[in-house]
Amino acid sequence: MKKLKIVFMAVSLGLCLSGCLETAPKTPSSSQEILTGQPITATVSPGASEKSPSAPGETGDETQSSAPAETKTPAFGEETQQSLACFLKTATLPLGNTMYVWGGGWNEEDTGAGVEACTIGVSPNWKAFADQQTKDYDHKKVRYQIHDGLDCSGFVGWVAYNVFETENGKEGYVFKSTDVAKTFASYGWGDFLPAKEVKDWKPGDVASMEGHVWISLGTCSDGSVLLLHASPPGVRLCGTQPDISSAVSEAAGLARKYMSEYYPEWYERFPEFISSDTYLTSSSQLRWNKATFPDAETVQGLSPEELLSLLFGETK
Repeated sequence: MKKLKIVFMAVSLGLCLSGCLETAPKTPSSSQEILTGQPITATVSPGASEKSPSAPGETGDETQSSAPAETKTPAFGEETQQSLACFLKTATLPLGNTMYVWGGGWNEEDTGAGVEACTIGVSPNWKAFADQQTKDYDHKKVRYQIHDGLDCSGFVGWVAYNVFETENGKEGYVFKSTDVAKTFASYGWGDFLPAKEVKDWKPGDVASMEGHVWISLGTCSDGSVLLLHASPPGVRLCGTQPDISSAVSEAAGLARKYMSEYYPEWYERFPEFISSDTYLTSSSQLRWNKATFPDAETVQGLSPEELLSLLFGETK
């Protein structure tokens, strides 16, 4: 039954991406081209708000939107373009070709989402800038070159925009990293837990900690968590473990495997794949609900290995 569920999820993810790609201009058709960071869009499902007002954070706007309308859970394999699977697939697009730039994704005033974070698709500037960098890249020397890459909150805000919006130039979803999980929850998108109440990490969970925000890809059998984030030197997969001298955790091993296999040129320059396990105890959590993403419970039930296999098109 578990294998059948994964196969159906693969079909659903393929349909989701197919629907997304229909509206993206001149988007490559092959899965390998998609993995290199080409534009992808996702449409808003019926009943969901086309535009959410700004939320508490850097903007200082206290307005909140009402929760999305309850959506019928789709059958396995049924096409759905606003989905957790699509959210996570979209999050992989800047992987291995986007540098960490302090302020990337923010506007010039540093008060909210900038042009790139309110645009459908991957900015060609990100890869062009990343291709110019060497293993000695120092993000401190390119602070506020906001069009050349993304910081952590700019990355998560860009992902959200590309899933919830269908047009460029609307109000964005870039907030202070510490506030992202709570702000998303205030929209009715899911359940919020402060750090001291978090008990586990599932695929898709959005995690906010002091000075950082990241996306969970699930917990491995050894308790380590695979995550996706924009962290120096750039957008990458990482796995948690106590410290760099410890034996490589299962999650860190997966991060190393996929970054080295799918992004060899990046990995040759930037072989970092470990994050401190303090991430797990210091982060608050947003867990998506079915009203926002009808497939939430299905995706949240996948292991990191199963999820990666789906996201990278390995499941047949």
